Amino acid sequence: GDGAQAGRGAAVIASLPMYDLPDCRAANDRYWGLIRDGLRRVGVAAPDALTRGMPDFMAHWRRADLVLSQTCGYPFRAVLQGKVTLIGTPDFGLDGCPPGYYQSVFVARSDDARDGVLAFSDARFGYNEAMSQSGWAAPQTHAAGMGFRFNASVKTGGHALSAAAVLQGRADIAAIDAMTWALLQRNDAAMAGLRVVGRTEPTPCLPYITALGAEHRLVFDAVAAAIAGLDAKDRDTLGIKRILYVPAVAYLAVPTPAPPMA
Repeated sequence: GDGAQAGRGAAVIASLPMYDLPDCRAANDRYWGLIRDGLRRVGVAAPDALTRGMPDFMAHWRRADLVLSQTCGYPFRAVLQGKVTLIGTPDFGLDGCPPGYYQSVFVARSDDARDGVLAFSDARFGYNEAMSQSGWAAPQTHAAGMGFRFNASVKTGGHALSAAAVLQGRADIAAIDAMTWALLQRNDAAMAGLRVVGRTEPTPCLPYITALGAEHRLVFDAVAAAIAGLDAKDRDTLGIKRILYVPAVAYLAVPTPAPPMA
């Protein structure tokens, strides 16, 4: 129909950068294909393919032509709130977490005799980036609750790189988003060299966003239909169960620790 035609060829962008591990890319492409076609059916312009490899996530997320992306709770509350529209939150059905919530797992080398997070209070802490809820904010908030702060920090540039840093001995402990940890364990045999030594309190999962003023309800409905339409293998690969609405206030209530020293 006309709506589908209107949606083609328009200069708009979309991305799903947060769980786009190599083993997930083809499934993410099919997931986006379902979302895209659903959006076009209701007259919302949607790009043929996902954007990947953007050098500046903050600029990407704030673009006026953003149809769909996924950000992290920390940048959402610290920078993006009021500059983007919250669509909804994916639910991964993670153990020990309410629907639409996730937590970080603290990992250390399997042969490290230290037990529990407190035993690592002076250890080298590997983190992906300073504005990561799961990799920086949640573990530092967890540490603060135990009366310390991870000070000897090693910036790695990504969750998989944090796991690698611990395996290689460049860091002794790292906090990894529970969903990413599940994906890494499934896809990388080297993860057997790590063990979980603790978990943070659950916080709202990484939210889906669209541009300020966009028709977020139409995007929510298209994502919901796409999740329902995924084949069982893709749904299992992506670990996604459904989309729900976690209000912005729940994201804004999450504490923000001091940034890294270096």
